[in-house]
Amino acid sequence: RLLLVRNRLSRIYHRRRFFDYPIRLDVRTIVNLGVLRSIGAGLSYLAAQAFPRRPERNLEDFLINRFGRQLYATFFKSYTEKVWGVPCTGISAAWGAQRIKGLSLTRALVHAASRAVGLAPKTAHTSLIERFLYPKFGPGQLWEEVARQVRERGGTVAMNRRVERIELSGGRVVAVDVSVGDSDAIETIRCDYAISSMPVKDLVECIDPPAPPEVREVARRLPYRDFIVVGLIARRTAIAASGAGGREGAMPPDNWIYIQEPDVRIGRLQVFNNWSPGLVPDPSTVWLGLEYFCAEGDDLWSLSDAALLALAKRELQQIGIVYAADVLDGVVVRVPKAYPAYVGAYEQFGVVREWLDAIPNLF
Repeated sequence: RLLLVRNRLSRIYHRRRFFDYPIRLDVRTIVNLGVLRSIGAGLSYLAAQAFPRRPERNLEDFLINRFGRQLYATFFKSYTEKVWGVPCTGISAAWGAQRIKGLSLTRALVHAASRAVGLAPKTAHTSLIERFLYPKFGPGQLWEEVARQVRERGGTVAMNRRVERIELSGGRVVAVDVSVGDSDAIETIRCDYAISSMPVKDLVECIDPPAPPEVREVARRLPYRDFIVVGLIARRTAIAASGAGGREGAMPPDNWIYIQEPDVRIGRLQVFNNWSPGLVPDPSTVWLGLEYFCAEGDDLWSLSDAALLALAKRELQQIGIVYAADVLDGVVVRVPKAYPAYVGAYEQFGVVREWLDAIPNLF
């Protein structure tokens, strides 16, 4: 079977403790935060409701208005700034509205209360969905299936090609030039339609004849965040019973753990065992993916694989997730331009989109 029904659980890891995501002001949260911090968070939230920031100029304003200053500083600020590499004051409030899609502490509390009395809606808010479909062998399996169906229907799938030029004629894409492997050989593919998944910055650069100067200038300055996953296989975790919900060394039940700790560089942790048992050759081990957000060429990106593996083991031990001595193996995967960054020239993205949308057979 291609798709498995999986339970969804993401939590926040802060002060070496787990907190529900979305945030709930329940007994467990109060115990983990401490009574005084919890009272402060509640008062901060009430103050934000009574005196909201207007206008909402940036993501910090957006989050404080929905969660209060203290919960924002505790559960959002550090992780968000790790991901995007800029202060929350430098990110548009409009991006928050699009990405978080209406989630607030009030909505999370209403959802929790509805569930408690059996009245939760069948269609949950995006951030509150509790089950999902996932490919048995990971997302790549979807594209393997797409490739199989293309070939089955008489199409071809050409691997190891790099797009060098997209030829326009009469305002339409008519051909794409690709280089073959590491050679200088160029292959021209005539086409009726072109579907691009490359970064928009690179797409505009490839088009010939070139886009107007103002479109090229905005596209050239579009910012991206690069991404490193350090995968570690460990004998067990170092998480105590109170953190994992079981015995010491038990498997955390999470898909993702948001690391809201400012003293480490890891941004998020995946537990691949919980995405699908098909991803883990030995079910007695823990298969973890440490996510680091960076910029191509910066200090993190430039580390050797051995240095990144050492950093990952050191940080997991530092925050009490895994003892370094229990790590059996590891791998490093670098992904350039993984995320468009919603800062800087992105504010002018409409200029680029309008020009690209006018090419009727380019998607």
